[in-house]
Amino acid sequence: MYTSVYVVLCCPPIVGQADEKTDFTDAAEEHLQWRTHTHTHTHAHTLTLKVKYLVVTWLGVLVSSWVIYMQYSSYSELCRGHVCTVLICEHYQRGIISGSVCKSLCEEKTLTLQRCLSTSPTHQVNTNSPGKQKHMEMVVKCALDEAVGGDGPPGPGLTRPVGLYDKPARGTSMDEFREMLHSFLKDSLGEQSSLGSLVSRVVSLADVNLDGRVSLAEAKAAWALLHVDEFVLLLALQDKEHAPLLLGHCGHLYVTERVAHAALFTLEVPAWARPMVPEAAARALNRWLAPAWPHRVRIAIGLLEFVEEAFHGAYGSLYMCDGGARAVGYSTSYDCKLADLGGMASEAAVRAFLRGRACRGSDDCTFGRDCSATCDRLARRCNTEVVRPNLAKACALLADFLLFGAPSDLRDDLERQLRTCATLSGLASQMEVHHSLVLSNLKTLLWKEISDTKYS
Repeated sequence: MYTSVYVVLCCPPIVGQADEKTDFTDAAEEHLQWRTHTHTHTHAHTLTLKVKYLVVTWLGVLVSSWVIYMQYSSYSELCRGHVCTVLICEHYQRGIISGSVCKSLCEEKTLTLQRCLSTSPTHQVNTNSPGKQKHMEMVVKCALDEAVGGDGPPGPGLTRPVGLYDKPARGTSMDEFREMLHSFLKDSLGEQSSLGSLVSRVVSLADVNLDGRVSLAEAKAAWALLHVDEFVLLLALQDKEHAPLLLGHCGHLYVTERVAHAALFTLEVPAWARPMVPEAAARALNRWLAPAWPHRVRIAIGLLEFVEEAFHGAYGSLYMCDGGARAVGYSTSYDCKLADLGGMASEAAVRAFLRGRACRGSDDCTFGRDCSATCDRLARRCNTEVVRPNLAKACALLADFLLFGAPSDLRDDLERQLRTCATLSGLASQMEVHHSLVLSNLKTLLWKEISDTKYS
């Protein structure tokens, strides 16, 4: 018998196929790991972006809420024109006061206080859009409370302590009223030969119905108005082209024309926003928004002319004690206009404040922000003459306003003259001739640039 023997041949695996299989498995694992890692990374990146967007959105909401709150707080604190209207109309309806715009304000309601421009809660400033019969925008101003409080020094443009509509008393004759006016204006502006004409101007203003007489209500309104320092200066400068026109009054509320551009520079960053807005950015934007250089020259010449008028004018000298570039504006034809005379003060008012005032240094001898005198350290009393003249303050403003964009062949000479002018100091009584020469040279230099051109 034959035994069948089966020989099983075990063939070893093919090496190449096994390697390929292993490589494929490794590649699949690597691809899976890559997809997992990519998905995880993408998810993490998306989550990070979402968190960033959430943080930015939250910060935006926070900043916007803060801005809205600051605006509302500032508005509610500064803007109380409705209180003025209620107070004045109540007195008008009771027959205590009168005025040329009382009917429009209290009866017809055509004179309304619209956009608030107040920078002090005690001195309300609002705009009023022109009606069908008017050709200009108006500014409505009203003093609310006594602006001088505590022991702090007074400033220009503030309301003096006075009982509202207390004077003149019933039974006061016209001659007595004129004497009251003369005495009050003498205290406000000093002894001037032209005070009589200003008294007549006040009487004409008070005679609302043009009957040649002044009623008690008309007299009370005029008397209250005179206790607003800005109004006194506005009335005194009505014949000057650099002061806004007085359009009417009711009680101690008065209406003036609105100066088209109320400040030399268009953009003024609020105090609460200054930490967030770089000064260089604000300056660059103001320069970009400024008028063409020849127009700025015309405005500058107007400001220098006003400085001349304010020194030894018909009603004495006036000092620029506050306001800076915020107070000096210009019209649509680029004529210089002082939109706010609240920064001005009469020489008599400044001297009255400084006379006999105790001091340890010059800082104790300052009226407003920028009318400073020296301190006599031996007597420990303030001297009564202001050291820095109006011309120096005006030139300091013009240096920022005029130098950029000036012709290259003029810039060096203009900068030198403005620097000389801005550093003027000394008592006006001793330096008057020198100041006049500096002013004349600067005006001549500027006028040569625009004379015989369309800008003149």
